[in-house]
Amino acid sequence: MTARRSLLIFFGCGLLVAGLYARHTEGEKGRVGEAAKFEETAATSTIYFTGDIMLSRDVARQMKFHDDFSFPFRLIASSTRNANLTIGNLEGPISDKGINQGSIYSFRDDPRAAAGLSFAGFDAMVLANNHIFDWGRAALSDTVSILNSGGIRTIGAGRNEREANSAFVVDIKGTKVAIVAYTNLYPDSFFAHGDVPGISQSSEEAMAATVRELRTKADVIVVAMHWGEEYETHSNAYQERIGRMLIDAGADAVVGTHPHVVQEIERYKNGWIAYSLGNFVFDQNFSDEVRNGIILRLILGGGHLRSMDALPISINRYYQPQINIKKLPA
Repeated sequence: MTARRSLLIFFGCGLLVAGLYARHTEGEKGRVGEAAKFEETAATSTIYFTGDIMLSRDVARQMKFHDDFSFPFRLIASSTRNANLTIGNLEGPISDKGINQGSIYSFRDDPRAAAGLSFAGFDAMVLANNHIFDWGRAALSDTVSILNSGGIRTIGAGRNEREANSAFVVDIKGTKVAIVAYTNLYPDSFFAHGDVPGISQSSEEAMAATVRELRTKADVIVVAMHWGEEYETHSNAYQERIGRMLIDAGADAVVGTHPHVVQEIERYKNGWIAYSLGNFVFDQNFSDEVRNGIILRLILGGGHLRSMDALPISINRYYQPQINIKKLPA
């Protein structure tokens, strides 16, 4: 069984550090965050991934009280705007359309909340998650339209089959990056088909085929996965099997969300798997684990993924993420 050990994960922008579980397989040695002394140059670039963002319930009440749809991001935007590309997982639709599908945990965010995402510097949002259908296909489709009209790309769901399964491809300082997103938390009937809105096709065969095809077109491939067990601080067998399968298929990194707590980062062969980033903006407050997450930083250079490290964040009582000062070095 692969040993797990607690390591310090260093983050550039000064010298920031977070204590996380790191794991190395297939004989890999070293440590997560080898880019501790990394200094950004004209030849390097960064991608930030954040954990779960939910702008409904008590978060919405805070925005309304402060009359500010950027309020959740006021303490973190200076950091998230710092990257060449910033991506988050949006837990639920941004829309005033649709019909509540009946769950007691059904989220729908005010369309004006999209302005807060823009303020925070998000370039794309992952929609392949277990809340994007909370208000049905109409709200999903509207979410894509609202975000796209504000200059924010969407990944992992769409207004039709082609859009839902398309990779987000972007050139960052000469490095072509392709990002795709999937979740295993819906049945096949929720997949987009033809002109019917839905999520990306997430069978193992389809995901592997997409990654293999992208390998011929992109320098760096990142797969966002919404998976795992809520509140579990370690990955499960499915996550490990699928994460490694995606690396074997040609992905450079797999970035996970859904558990609402941070899980380990694994170096597997030539790739990285961050099993869960935890929460980023959420109104959960019942444990330290759900109120502390990470921003994952991917460092690109020389046309490939050089390294991956993490910036610790904590969520205050107003549901605002901020840099976790307690985990910074003295």
